[in-house]
Parts: sequence; C-alpha cells; structure tokens
Amino acid sequence: MEYLWAFLVGGAICVVGQLMMDVFKLTPAHVTTSFVVVGAALDAFGIYDNLIKFAGAGATVPITSFGHNLLHGAMASADDHGFIGIAMGIFELTSAGISSAILFGFLVALIFKPKG
Repeated sequence: MEYLWAFLVGGAICVVGQLMMDVFKLTPAHVTTSFVVVGAALDAFGIYDNLIKFAGAGATVPITSFGHNLLHGAMASADDHGFIGIAMGIFELTSAGISSAILFGFLVALIFKPKG
C-alpha cells in the first residue's frame, strides 16, 4: 500500500507542475522555483514531515523535497550555531544533490555538444 501512496502523491505533485506549465504558461524555471518555495513553506508549518511519513519516496523525490531540506537544515543548524548556522545548514542536507547535479551536468557537457 505504501508504494501506491508514494506513486499517487509523487504523481500528483508532477500533475500540478504540468498544469502550471500548460494552463498558466509558466516556464519550467518558474515551476521549479515555486515547488522549492512551497516545499519550504510546508516545512515551516510542519506539514511536509507528515507528508513524508505518509507518502515516503513520493514526497522525498520531487523538487518540493529540496525546499523542505533547505529550510529543515537551516532551522536545525540555526538552533545550534545561531545566524551563521542558517547558511551552514542549508548546504549540509543538500550538498549531495547539488554536488551530483554539478558533476553530472559537467559529464553531460563533455559528452554532448550544446546547440546554443
């Protein structure tokens, strides 16, 4: 049953993103930014952790989880280190994702020739 909920929640997030692009004519950059902000806002109100408990990977894989991790790490580290902890915490939880995006982007740029 947990696979079904993960599929439905992750799919619903993707459907919302697709509707934002098709109906409201937003660019992928606008949708991505909106999802990061929504994930951070849901974490600020304590809702995103409950969504992760309910949907598992359906809530941790989409881009909304990145916003959740940014705010979650910043707030946890701010409690320990004060104001400087905000910047430390942001990169603590998201460093693996950011590093892999840079690495794979570099490798793809080496293999394929860009058109523009």
